[in-house]
Amino acid sequence: MSESEANPMDIDYVSNLARIELSEKEKEKFRGQLGDVLKYFEKLQEVDVDGVEPTAHAFPRYNVWDQDIAKTPFSIDLALQNAPKSRNEQILVPKVVED
Repeated sequence: MSESEANPMDIDYVSNLARIELSEKEKEKFRGQLGDVLKYFEKLQEVDVDGVEPTAHAFPRYNVWDQDIAKTPFSIDLALQNAPKSRNEQILVPKVVED
């Protein structure tokens, strides 16, 4: 019997860590799904990784930025042409912070 089968997942603890509220139905659903994930991690523990260097990415990553060259900026009219609304030469967006 694996450790995850011997100790049922404390879904309340996990949901508290994730700061989410779950209904009883959701707890049952996710308990099984999270348990399956843990079983998969147990299976991964069996993989022999001796001699494999740790990496942050599966493939090498290189700087993909363009050269920082000064160019002529957009005109204000061009920059605002696709804005749904503008005021005082600025893009007007819906308020997202409540008073």
